[in-house]
Amino acid sequence: MGSDFRRDIQGPLLMDVPRGPRVGSAGRSRFVVIAAILALAIAALSSQTAPWRLLEARAFDFLSTTLPPARPAEGPLIIAIDEPSFAEIGLQWPWPRSLHAQLIAALRNAGVRAIGVDIIFAEPSDPAADSALAGAIGPDIVLAADETLIEGPHADQLVRVEPLPALLVNGGRPGVSSIVLDGDGTLRRIPAYDDGFARQLLEIAGNVPGVHPPAGALIQAYGPARSYDTVSYYQALVPSEFLPPGHLAGRVVIIGLSLQSAPTVEAGGADAYATSFTPRTGRLVSGAEIQATIFDNLAAGSFIRSASLLVTLTAIAAATLASALLVWHGTGWQTIAAGAATVLFIAAAGFIAIRVGRLHVPTLAPGFAFVTVASAVGARDFAAERRLRRFIAHAFSQYLDPAQVRRLAADPSGLKLGGERKTLTVLFSDVRGFTTIAESMKHDPERLTGLINRLLDPLSEAILAHGGTIDKYMGDAVMAFWNAPLDDPDHALHAVQAAIAMVAAIEPLNAELAREGLGDDLRFKIGVGINSGDCIVGNMGSRRRFDYTAIGDAVNLASRLEGQTKEHGVSILLGEETAALIHHNVPLVEVASIRVKGKTEAVTVYTIGGV
Repeated sequence: MGSDFRRDIQGPLLMDVPRGPRVGSAGRSRFVVIAAILALAIAALSSQTAPWRLLEARAFDFLSTTLPPARPAEGPLIIAIDEPSFAEIGLQWPWPRSLHAQLIAALRNAGVRAIGVDIIFAEPSDPAADSALAGAIGPDIVLAADETLIEGPHADQLVRVEPLPALLVNGGRPGVSSIVLDGDGTLRRIPAYDDGFARQLLEIAGNVPGVHPPAGALIQAYGPARSYDTVSYYQALVPSEFLPPGHLAGRVVIIGLSLQSAPTVEAGGADAYATSFTPRTGRLVSGAEIQATIFDNLAAGSFIRSASLLVTLTAIAAATLASALLVWHGTGWQTIAAGAATVLFIAAAGFIAIRVGRLHVPTLAPGFAFVTVASAVGARDFAAERRLRRFIAHAFSQYLDPAQVRRLAADPSGLKLGGERKTLTVLFSDVRGFTTIAESMKHDPERLTGLINRLLDPLSEAILAHGGTIDKYMGDAVMAFWNAPLDDPDHALHAVQAAIAMVAAIEPLNAELAREGLGDDLRFKIGVGINSGDCIVGNMGSRRRFDYTAIGDAVNLASRLEGQTKEHGVSILLGEETAALIHHNVPLVEVASIRVKGKTEAVTVYTIGGV
């Protein structure tokens, strides 16, 4: 190849490489906005479906039973129809109503304030027993009633079961003890009955709730099964014998089934239900204890309101916006940490709303919206990062040592795509007399190509081994530079060391050619020109074809210096800037002050001592 043609080339020899991802581009911003809108819509619509509401209910169970408030000190006391009572009394269920009359009399004598009997006496029994119970019941007693909605194919029927009218003639009140379970069979809501059992008992006890619970108000559970003060039925029959003095005085009591060993979900149990504490304990809570909990919720106003649709949608929108802002400029491990902290914050905010504001704001829907936006954008950024790494590996594998390619792929911030001004050390090498060699092999191009490859291989290895970037091959010539794309503070020294290694690598090749019988006709010798200075370096070319290259006056001078090596009989020529950078590390010999093509002023050039 002619030397004049080679040295006049300023632009790159271009190659096809894939385009790198445009991180932070308008396309990414649009993606964040679209992801946020879709996440908001999906979360908002999903939050109104029955399956999602059950998930939110489970979240409510967890939050409302975390650090629950203390049970009111003056809450109801449970008179438990339990295993010890069955053993002591020795009668089959149902017990005679005259026995309940005895209990009521004993409780009154002990000074109780109000009595709730969570047993439905809807059918007549033994007349004498019914008469005894009717005589015992007075205005301080609430008897359980039941209300059931029977759904039929043609119509729904509301069936109400009341206590026997004869039992209420002395002022006793009926109270609906029915409860409504959520779709997963868990009790979470205060029954919406104006004459509910707990409300009636509260009025008899002389307490009027300050705030009427709204429809769908959630129950604040105070603890798992058997959290309320409980005495066995048989003990309350003879309190002077089994209970401390004054233990019942002034108390509100609820009589009902309450097994001492709380039944499990798997085993089930009579008049026992799952509550918000059941997921933690696996145990059901007796109906009597549930009525006591509702009583305290009404008395203390500790029930929990469900957030309105507007509040729920606002929470979802706020979480979506927070996620979009978090990932707007990029994602990484900091984003993951901030995202995890935000999800925990959402859960903590839900807990505080329950505990302080007595308001249940759904947390799963906002959390879902937040995670969806962050995950979608994070996945996109991860894919873009993978594309960028593949782009870098492909684009620079031809120019850089594999270790440097791995460094760039691991940390793309070390690469600035496009042009930037940097101080580089540029190297040009050329084989002397190669035109004559090529002319002699014009009828054997395959042999010429193989010979060029055998020559360029050790020269390229020397460049890469010293951290250089191979810019291009031009026939028998090589252009390389240092300090881009990765920074190299000792770029001039490394370039000179590479040049020395290149010159040294020619002799083994010549010896190998001599052993092959080619030494008489073919002996390689190279010239290397090196110069340092400011250059423009980056991907240059068209949109479809470009190359990573360097241009500038320092590049031109390096090319001219390579052409001057033959004129001055040396293998390596260095420009003044390169010599100034390495003179403390490498022995230099001043060669001459020369005026190269394209330069109006003479430059002093140097070579390496001993090379």
